Amino acid sequence: MSKHKGEHPRFGATDVCPLVPVANISLDELIPYANKLAKQVASKLKIPVYLYEHAAINKTRKNLANIRSGEYEGLKDKLSKEEWLPDYGTNVFNKKSGALAVGVRDFLIAYNVNLNTKSTRLANAIAFDVREKGRIKRTGHPVIGKIVKDKKGNPETIPGSLKHVKAIGWYIEEFGISQISMNLTNITATPIHVVFDEIIKKANNRGVRVTGSEIVGLIPLKSMLDAGKYFLIKQNRSIGIPESDIIDIAIESLGLNQVKKFIPEKNIIEYYLKSIANDNKSILDLTANEFSDEVSRESPAPGGGSVSAYVGSLGTSLGLMVSNLSANKRGWEDQVDKFSELANKINIIRKELLFLVDEDTNAFNKIMQAFKLPKNSAKEKKERLQVINEATIYAAQVPLRVMEKSFESYPLLYKLAKEGNQNSISDTGVACLCVYTAIYGAFLNVKINLKELSNDQGILKKAKQILKKSSAEKEKILNYIESVI
Repeated sequence: MSKHKGEHPRFGATDVCPLVPVANISLDELIPYANKLAKQVASKLKIPVYLYEHAAINKTRKNLANIRSGEYEGLKDKLSKEEWLPDYGTNVFNKKSGALAVGVRDFLIAYNVNLNTKSTRLANAIAFDVREKGRIKRTGHPVIGKIVKDKKGNPETIPGSLKHVKAIGWYIEEFGISQISMNLTNITATPIHVVFDEIIKKANNRGVRVTGSEIVGLIPLKSMLDAGKYFLIKQNRSIGIPESDIIDIAIESLGLNQVKKFIPEKNIIEYYLKSIANDNKSILDLTANEFSDEVSRESPAPGGGSVSAYVGSLGTSLGLMVSNLSANKRGWEDQVDKFSELANKINIIRKELLFLVDEDTNAFNKIMQAFKLPKNSAKEKKERLQVINEATIYAAQVPLRVMEKSFESYPLLYKLAKEGNQNSISDTGVACLCVYTAIYGAFLNVKINLKELSNDQGILKKAKQILKKSSAEKEKILNYIESVI
């Protein structure tokens, strides 16, 4: 570091290491990991570590710019001051590596909105309208008027309309248009679709049209799904549709293909990570014919458990179809919200059942792996038996989950049978039969997986209760359907 020169602010070799929640974890849940990382870096590498953003212990250190102030060149003096003692490690200056900032922050999106103008001035004006920092306050003329200053002599500003947005306007010669280039620093509070619509409004006020937008790098799946659902709701359409369809709506609505093609597998972070993973191919990646072939082969998995989960997902898919046909039925415009909500609830169940298709096979494979453990000594035999028992319990918990999730769809299907599009009531009946098949099939898997266990932790009792109630629910729905057909 003592020989390093550059334009970008820095105070260490690694300088900054943010932990960013991508999926199935919150900002708060990441804080312990940030502390653990900071502690290890400080103890093993003898580098002073500061915590910033959501992980900050000291409020003055929340902003990374404050921690970096003085940069590497001023770090030795900074470490000698009590108010800048590191959160982890000592205040001994590390000449080679400098210091490190470890933080927890939300996913940052680099996002550009395209305009039908080549004017950088207009693009900047719109950027100043929306960005949180806003523009400098002036008296008289808003552009060339005298700057208004506070008591300390600092320029006063007029805040823009959007929080957590940093923006500037520029001309892109490659595309022949001007863009508003932004960093969205809190996509939970200020999501991408809100930014897009707000820029449309501000651009219209200045006689400029938004022609599309561009995501630079990666974006979380949730942001795309939230955007797609937002535009579907504006259209008074059901949001209970396949994930890929929602993403397509987001891409078209945001104009993400205008200057550069948006490819979900490359631009959505969860899809990208999945595409580069070395995991075994998911059953769900198979075609219907390939799945049928795979089940038919002389291997025990995928077997009845995965098939039960898949049949349940087909039942909920039929329920989704009827919900969406009802939501979009001509003359039923006043019932869109009701059926859209119904579709969304069914879709949550469907996605869980699809996950369990793979998970049932994974659970079986864990049992097979457990049986391969060594058993040469009494200790190894004991440990092996414990692992086998744990794997067997889990292999029973998965089909139990199939039963529980499938059962949740009964009241939704009954509501569809009574209030949904009557032209599709037979489809609701088939959905009900699929759900019942999934529950009964999963029950048989629970039972056989627990056959050799002396303590099943109450799993079989729960499964029997669900099966008993399931039979009654199935009859109620089918009796009603047959009475009106």
